[in-house]
Amino acid sequence: MPTLLLQHAERVVTMDATRREIADGAVLLDGRRIVAVGTTSELGGVADEVLDVSGCVVMPGLVNTHHHMYQSLTRTLPAAQDAELFDWLQALYPLWARMTPPMLRVATRVAMAELLLSGCTTSSDHLYLYPNGCRLDDSIEVAQEMGLRFTATRGAMSLGRSQGGLPPDSLVEDEAAILRDMQRTVERWHDPGHGSMVQVALAPCSPFSVSRELMRETARLARSLGVRMHTHLAESATDVAYSRERWNMSPAEYAESLEWLGPDVWHAHCVQLDAAGIARFGASGTGVAHCPCSNMRLASGIAPVPAMLARGVPVALGVDGSASNDGADLLAEARQALLLARVGAGPAALSARAALELATLGGATVLGRSDIGVLAPGMAADVAAFPVDGLAAAGHHDPVAALVLCAPPAARHVVVQGRLRVRDGVLLDVDTIALAREQRQCAAQLRLSA
Repeated sequence: MPTLLLQHAERVVTMDATRREIADGAVLLDGRRIVAVGTTSELGGVADEVLDVSGCVVMPGLVNTHHHMYQSLTRTLPAAQDAELFDWLQALYPLWARMTPPMLRVATRVAMAELLLSGCTTSSDHLYLYPNGCRLDDSIEVAQEMGLRFTATRGAMSLGRSQGGLPPDSLVEDEAAILRDMQRTVERWHDPGHGSMVQVALAPCSPFSVSRELMRETARLARSLGVRMHTHLAESATDVAYSRERWNMSPAEYAESLEWLGPDVWHAHCVQLDAAGIARFGASGTGVAHCPCSNMRLASGIAPVPAMLARGVPVALGVDGSASNDGADLLAEARQALLLARVGAGPAALSARAALELATLGGATVLGRSDIGVLAPGMAADVAAFPVDGLAAAGHHDPVAALVLCAPPAARHVVVQGRLRVRDGVLLDVDTIALAREQRQCAAQLRLSA
């Protein structure tokens, strides 16, 4: 396999066990794995291809642990611009019900392009509705085309409005069919091996869109298949009120009662997780995908991330859907995580380096991956180089902190599985202008069909 050397980095941030940072650093890749990490003088400057990354901070590729990629079709919808979670969903369900497989593929391609350009090399996606023949396979096949490492979650909604759920009956599925397709998708696509490019998790959408029985049966199926589990939990005050009114339980108590706590589970948001819930999560090793931009956009509140970290809860970042963010820039998400934590808990609540750790090693931990999130020999060859030599960071005294405290830059170079996907800020093999045009056409078609 060809070798690739990134050299003369202003700083290499390894995220290894000692959190080593290397000035005039270099990273040598041999095909799909990292071979060596050190100074430029140590690594010798010899490879099949050499990239000069002067003026850049080089890091592990960023890891996104919660997204709804199909939602890039419905950004900035006027009826949903100023709504809280439940009203926002009810405004969008009718449009999402008209999505077709070609629309899903375009929307997913756009979301993945955005992520790659922001330095993200691994992403999960929570696809929980399947109108008009859409399948999770559509998203997985796009990920393979785009060269993005992917955790596809087979989501589901089964509890329609007529049964006390939030979504319209037209968008829910039969529970037996859901479980069959979950098993089919895992058996068809899930690769548990080192450096896997596709993994599958099982992900009923939320307490207000699936039954208790489906939650419990999904947990048992996931554990029998050896895959992870994901859902939304405690996202907003209305979410908590629904749980209290329907089951007389807090969201964490509800999750525990259905076998949805453990090191193989991660929940999105957890904005309204109480102290007892945080303790349950910490004791069980249950992970959290923190989505600060979406939480602010929908006025859901401030997730208690410092308290979670203090109790040993694995925490990562997610951009969430592009109808509630409305973008997909994971480095910007790290900045917002830092700022929001400080608004909630003071100026020392989350440091710049801790925010970057959430976006790398934290994401790897929450997704159950020991082969990404760190620059070290033997790890998967996922690397992002961010420039800190432009106007936005001019005069900085700490290049690593500048990535978060200054305006977040777009990635200069991005490598996934040893393959350059972004070079000099340009996404390779993708005509982004044509892609944006196609996305606009799909969004217009969706809107006009309403």
